[in-house]
Amino acid sequence: MTTSPSDALAALWRLAGLDPAAMPAAHLAGADPIQPSTFAVGASAVASIAAAGAAAAAIHQARGGPAQQVAVDMAHALTEFHSERHLRVDGREVYEGWDRIAGLHPCGDGRWIRLHTNFPHHRDAVLRVLGCDYDREAVTRALGAWKAEEAETAIYAAGGVATMTRGLDQWAASPQGQAAGSLPAVVIERIGNAPPTPLPPLAARPLEGIHVLDLTRVIAGPVAGRTLAAHGAEVLHVTSPTLPSLLPLVMDTGRGKRCAALDLRDPAQAATLRGLAGQADIFLQGYRPGAIAGLGFTPEALAALKPGIVCVSLSAFGHLGPWAGRRGFDSLVQNANGINDAEGIAAGEAKPRPLPCQALDHASGYLLAFGAMAALLRRATEGGSWLVRVSLAGTGEWIKRLGRVEGGLAAPGIADIAPFLEESDSGYGRMTAVRHAAVLSATPAHWALPSMPLGSHPPAWQGP
Repeated sequence: MTTSPSDALAALWRLAGLDPAAMPAAHLAGADPIQPSTFAVGASAVASIAAAGAAAAAIHQARGGPAQQVAVDMAHALTEFHSERHLRVDGREVYEGWDRIAGLHPCGDGRWIRLHTNFPHHRDAVLRVLGCDYDREAVTRALGAWKAEEAETAIYAAGGVATMTRGLDQWAASPQGQAAGSLPAVVIERIGNAPPTPLPPLAARPLEGIHVLDLTRVIAGPVAGRTLAAHGAEVLHVTSPTLPSLLPLVMDTGRGKRCAALDLRDPAQAATLRGLAGQADIFLQGYRPGAIAGLGFTPEALAALKPGIVCVSLSAFGHLGPWAGRRGFDSLVQNANGINDAEGIAAGEAKPRPLPCQALDHASGYLLAFGAMAALLRRATEGGSWLVRVSLAGTGEWIKRLGRVEGGLAAPGIADIAPFLEESDSGYGRMTAVRHAAVLSATPAHWALPSMPLGSHPPAWQGP
């Protein structure tokens, strides 16, 4: 038995502390399975995207706009959950896939471990621990001398990222699994006192006049910023000029944003960010837990700088439990939390089986955007400064709670994605990409700015 997208949406709305009477009408089409999975990835896609769309529509109505319907089609939503795979520039595929040693490897104790080595420093950490060449067969041979959990621990200690495959029950019984299991999909908490902050006067788009600082990387956090931009927010994506990036993901998630570069280790550049934060409505960050806070940008410091600010934080494993400070990525979390093991068992395969898309990443992105907008609505009436928390692990538990889909692995997938694509100019060439799946009847979502290379813009707000 699975939770319907409509019920999942209603539960998210209640979880965010929003008035059920203020939830816009929603038309949610489609049912699992569409993609091959025994988990309700389609329901997670529809509900998370619809929640963000509904919050945008509610903000527009609260600013004096008309009531409107939000429509989400499951095939379109699942296509957007794969948006990085469908990106084309000048007709060419740009997605680069996995590094040559990334992915699953068997260990000497018969357990599996998944490595994430797409960033050079994570790759180098793995190779230091294993003492082998940068070659897939060499890595597998080296891991044959390790127990999986010991390799996982050693790789993290060296600054890398990896997870041992765990079963659903093993994860649920572990200290981190118990911590993650206690997490709701979105945590929204008041962190400071401030008078109510009225929403801006009515404008053409729901989030027009809302300033968003986007300090995120890879998929989940950048998807959140892209979603806020789709509804009209001014989103300034700030990255470090010294950190590596994954260009296809930057291209896909950069739509609608301007992008600046600041090295926050430099006091003058950190001061520039503080100046920007002093005019921001939303401060969205998705770096390793403690990284941004260690540079002076804790939620409490931001709330003191700008009473009424909405701080939005993404983590891999959640803010509770022994792994709260660990780095992580979607593929590693769904491998650690039992989902991959459960999919492999359902398929009758000895090897763990990943979900058909980066569902934890994409769902987390839309949940972050939803939480941010819910906090904007609440600060307009309740006042206060706010902290919104979403984690890949918490999103994984939410997806599990949506239920399992009998026979889901037999789903054929989406045969024709052409109706969900659009073309636009960009700083990289002519871009073909997935349109946003939430269709608002009065304020259609769109990206007003083209995707541009990182650091293309000055670190300054454009709007009032």
